[in-house]
Amino acid sequence: MSRTNTGTETASSLTGTVWLRDQVCEGLRDRIITGRLKPGDRLVERDVAEEFGVSRVPVREAIRILLGEGFLEALSPRRIVVKQLSRQDVENLFDMREALEVLAVRRAAERATDSQLQELASLLETARRATLSGRPERISRANTAFHHHIVELSGNELLATTLESLEGRLRWLFQQIDDPGPLWEEHRLLSAAITAADSEAAAVCALRHVRHYRDVALQLLFE
Repeated sequence: MSRTNTGTETASSLTGTVWLRDQVCEGLRDRIITGRLKPGDRLVERDVAEEFGVSRVPVREAIRILLGEGFLEALSPRRIVVKQLSRQDVENLFDMREALEVLAVRRAAERATDSQLQELASLLETARRATLSGRPERISRANTAFHHHIVELSGNELLATTLESLEGRLRWLFQQIDDPGPLWEEHRLLSAAITAADSEAAAVCALRHVRHYRDVALQLLFE
């Protein structure tokens, strides 16, 4: 009986640690994406643990995950900072986005149902209102939801999973690019092509969209 209880308690403890780790990870990631933690800011385990009201164990695990995701970098074993994106980091992100999003919009144009297209139009309108608000976080959320839906329309789960792994870094990148008006107009053209079931036009719009923002990002961040 005691061994069973011990096993149950251990499993419960591990589940609790994972939950705390995920909460800390999500909180830190959100702070980085929204700019509350800036490139070069140092993360100290003790301070993060106090802020989130947890022990250092879930903090250490959360930092390990964020290092793997590319949000943090270790300058030394004891010095972890928010990563400053290099030009090559940005180029790599856009290379992946170009390949995956062009495929996503092609499939979306071919497969979207009427009800899915209605939802796409609704999300586009939400993004328009967010753009008019001028609030970066609201704009980012609305445009992310728009792109999420296009990936759903593609009907390709593997594609969705692959893009999901890039999403946080892309949101982080776009938070640093202040160009919401042209972004919404490009989304409008993309939505129109998908709604017309024109996969070629949709692919052209997506490619132009990604390459435009590659140029904008490189210019604003590095030139």
